[in-house]
Amino acid sequence: MGSFSSNEPKRSYDVMASSSSKKPRRSYDVFLSFRGPDVRNHFLSHLYAALDQVGISTYIDNEELRKGEQISPALMKAIEESQIAIVVFSENYASSTWCLEEISKIMECKEKKGLMVLPVFYKVEPREVRGQKQSYGKAMGEHEVKFGKNSEQVKRWKKALYDAGGLSGWPYTDGNEVGFIQHIVQEISTQLDRTPLNVAMFPVGIDSRVQELKTILNLQSKDDVLMVGLWGQGGVGKTSLAKAIHNAIFREFQGASFLERIRENSKNSIDLVPLQEKLLSEVLPRKKLIVYSVGGGSQLIQDKLCNKKVLIILDDVDDAFQLNALAGDCEWFGKGSRIIITTRNKHLLTSHGINWDHIYEVKALEDGDALELFRKHAFRGNQEIEISKNLVNQVLRYARGLPLALEVLGAFLCGRREPEWESTLKKLAKSPYEKINDVLKVSYDGLEPYAKEIFLHIACFFKGRSKEYIKKVLDSCEFHTTIGIKILIERCLISEEVEEIQMHDLIQLMGMDIVKDEDRDDPINHSRLWLRDDVLDVLSEDKLPKPEDMYIGPDAFTKMKNLRLLILFNVNNSIQGPIHLPNELRWFEWPNCGSTLEFSHGPKKLVGLDMRNSKIKVAPRQFKEFKKLKHINFHKCQSLVCMPDINCTPNLKELDLSECKNLERVHESIGYHDNLQLLNLSGCSKLHHFPNVLQSKNLLLLDLNCCPKLQRFPDIPDKIKGLHKLRLAGTSIEELPASIENLVSLIELQLFNCKKLAILPSSIYRLNNLQTLSLSGCSKLTKFPKMEEDLSDPHMKTGFSELLGLDLHRCNLSEIEFLRNPSCFPKLKSLDVSYCEKLKEIHKIPPQLI
Repeated sequence: MGSFSSNEPKRSYDVMASSSSKKPRRSYDVFLSFRGPDVRNHFLSHLYAALDQVGISTYIDNEELRKGEQISPALMKAIEESQIAIVVFSENYASSTWCLEEISKIMECKEKKGLMVLPVFYKVEPREVRGQKQSYGKAMGEHEVKFGKNSEQVKRWKKALYDAGGLSGWPYTDGNEVGFIQHIVQEISTQLDRTPLNVAMFPVGIDSRVQELKTILNLQSKDDVLMVGLWGQGGVGKTSLAKAIHNAIFREFQGASFLERIRENSKNSIDLVPLQEKLLSEVLPRKKLIVYSVGGGSQLIQDKLCNKKVLIILDDVDDAFQLNALAGDCEWFGKGSRIIITTRNKHLLTSHGINWDHIYEVKALEDGDALELFRKHAFRGNQEIEISKNLVNQVLRYARGLPLALEVLGAFLCGRREPEWESTLKKLAKSPYEKINDVLKVSYDGLEPYAKEIFLHIACFFKGRSKEYIKKVLDSCEFHTTIGIKILIERCLISEEVEEIQMHDLIQLMGMDIVKDEDRDDPINHSRLWLRDDVLDVLSEDKLPKPEDMYIGPDAFTKMKNLRLLILFNVNNSIQGPIHLPNELRWFEWPNCGSTLEFSHGPKKLVGLDMRNSKIKVAPRQFKEFKKLKHINFHKCQSLVCMPDINCTPNLKELDLSECKNLERVHESIGYHDNLQLLNLSGCSKLHHFPNVLQSKNLLLLDLNCCPKLQRFPDIPDKIKGLHKLRLAGTSIEELPASIENLVSLIELQLFNCKKLAILPSSIYRLNNLQTLSLSGCSKLTKFPKMEEDLSDPHMKTGFSELLGLDLHRCNLSEIEFLRNPSCFPKLKSLDVSYCEKLKEIHKIPPQLI
């Protein structure tokens, strides 16, 4: 017994497994359900004797002891405690309400407790039972008269007969009854030899997952063959779930095989031969089949199982060769077969032809189940040990719902007192638990070198950062980040959550530990540094005690010839003069940097430069040798009065000069730069002029929001196909040029709070791809232009055919004539005309738009 000590009273925790946790107690091998007068004195007595002769424990109802029409509790219990129910459907079976109650209880136990039901159709057709025809129809008609046609009791009996009549069983009309009975006994013996698997000591939360998986398996469909994948990270419980689903459904198949730890048991192709033999021997236990080669084994599986309804579970598959050798195709197996594959690699499933809707992601436990599982392992036995709720919560936060971690740590902490718990948690904060780490590291070990590099970078630096940012940084190191991230997601090492890359804390610790293993004694030999003390150790030339404030000297990085990424957060330096950096550096990021940068002579490999909120000053030709530079971020650099000539950086894609309050002009090179895609000048309050950057053929976004001194938007003489987003909010422009129509790819136009904007050209209706138009707060805008047809080109489309949102909040519009033509706004979903005081005809606007 264990308890938490907090403000709440002590509790004792009963250790009770879920319904899948232990095999249900079985008193009988077989329960016989029958109608006595039809079969007792011949067929049934012979069947009972044959079962008894081979040692099969069989419950046979003594009809003479029955009282009334209600089934006795003892009989109910006998059904529940049997492994198999044999139902002998004879001519008068349905005339007995006792028999009908038996079959109802049997079918209930089949659904809820996994009871195997084998019907014998003794001189009746299965369709008579299923469709309640002939004697069954007559009997059920009499019951309807007696109990009511729509009574719950009769409905329950009818459903039980219908379901049982659809089961695969043994029909008997006439002939060799002895041989028929021997066949039944042999089949029963085979079924009893097939025992359930041991799932786990405490399989918390598994029952609900089994039900979800049953839905995907679609067991009601008898004709198709389905392959289903169980996908998830190491230690999340895929194998336990696979065992639980095996136990729940294996008796519905003619044969079943569970091949555990395939990755571990097939280090090379030769190792697959014993696995093929094991599969065949489990499905066909009475046949001794020898496999001589992998190819021969695959052919043997196809030949022997193509007409059998089988359940095959392949656990921990990590290579396509394993799948191709053991379950290459659905056509290998008979109708109704199900093949379940557990793996950490999602791509392995999809590349084998398994549909997305047949892949079940096994996720970590929810908080309640995680606590329950940990309690069961940590507070076993009769220990009267009090553990604070805070310590338990710390363990739960560490494990984050991973069953492996909850079980291992629960077992380790079981019987230990609070000081030992505290010591364990301190140790875990520095290094992961080896038994857990070894399981998680399997996924990392299977990666290609470049994917390992990406994983270690994310684990050490970038967990929780946006996918877009990580891709920029790691692409600068030529890591093939797009496919690398995809592979890491497929291997359950990372996840993408709302555009952020996340990973389980234990997987992150595993990655960090791999880096620490490069040299446990000296961080100078580590490929990555992220801890403050380690950085100080490497940068300090002596072994003096660490200062409170990190100080970085101007030559701290000059000897680091292999330095690729340098990212410094919350580091303020007081260096007088420039910081010297190696030419091999690919990404430099130092917000609030107080120094300038200096590289050696020669070509530089820098791809990303992020010095936001720093005191940097640039000269026009400062980036002369930075041919590979793609990303510059000088956000909030107040000392920046001019910007560099970006002709020196021909590969530049992004330039962020937002909120550079003293920037007055931009360099004319922006106007014809071929590769620039994003230019952010928002918040540059002194900016009053910029060249016609719209000629940059690849520019996608131009942000000039909150540039109040900007009074004129330049003319656009030619069609521009690149620009998608134009932001001019908070500027002082008075009108847009008629040539605005040449922005043929524009999807977003922001003009809100343009207090001087009074005129929109009618050509604005020719922005056929525009989706969002915001004019909120344009207080001088009193009317919308009239839409005019182009007489010179009658085929020219006009109107906002793609517009989804139109914001006219706080405009001084007095009429809405432009909205009266629905064909002009066919896709409009949102219209904001609030606080438009002069608008008189607001009632004419379709209410669904407002």
